[in-house]
Amino acid sequence: MSIQAAQTEVSPGDLPIRKMSSPAAQNGPRRPAKNRLTGKRNRAAREHALLTAAARLFATRGYDVTTTREIAAQAGCSEGLIHRYFANKSGLLFALIQSRVSREVAHLGQHLKLARTLEEEFQQLLEWELDHMWQDRDFLRVIIPRAMLDPSHARLLRRVGTSRHVPAIMERLRKFKQCRSLPPQELEALAQFLKVLGLVYGFLHPTVLRHDRDRSRKTATTIAKMLVRSL
Repeated sequence: MSIQAAQTEVSPGDLPIRKMSSPAAQNGPRRPAKNRLTGKRNRAAREHALLTAAARLFATRGYDVTTTREIAAQAGCSEGLIHRYFANKSGLLFALIQSRVSREVAHLGQHLKLARTLEEEFQQLLEWELDHMWQDRDFLRVIIPRAMLDPSHARLLRRVGTSRHVPAIMERLRKFKQCRSLPPQELEALAQFLKVLGLVYGFLHPTVLRHDRDRSRKTATTIAKMLVRSL
């Protein structure tokens, strides 16, 4: 066979073309993973929008009067997403409480530096409680009446609220010598008392009883100073 004949018989155009695939192509397209990530982001954004709308409507219109349809409309979502993400309006309120408490506990641990003395620490924890009670006054107007009327909501508030705040406060107080010698029950009572002072003088006095807010703060800080001096 001549060289020319051989070239004609096995010309490049007659050879089968094999495409080299990359490892990524062999494993299949990654678009679904991207879609899953996008889906998670979309869900988080929708949940946030629903929680924000619920907090606003519960505070302005009341929990009982507000409907899931109104919440969905204000959030720009379908009403079905409330049932899909939160089961019902009560589940939405539960998620709202959890979200707020988680944010507050994280803020307490990350942004509030430990003070040098117990008295300074007690005062700054009290001021933190007073400020948060005031900032959450619209939300508290919703949840406190619900807790009074519905035992399940009271248990919910106790479980996700106080049960998370108090241990965080106790852990900070335990850093000081005066508190390390206290029995666990007394240390817990001290942390609970901080919560009570915050609720009474940060919310009830200025919001419900319409007392002057600055005067309420001064009363709370005076009580706190008297208590710490006795330790």
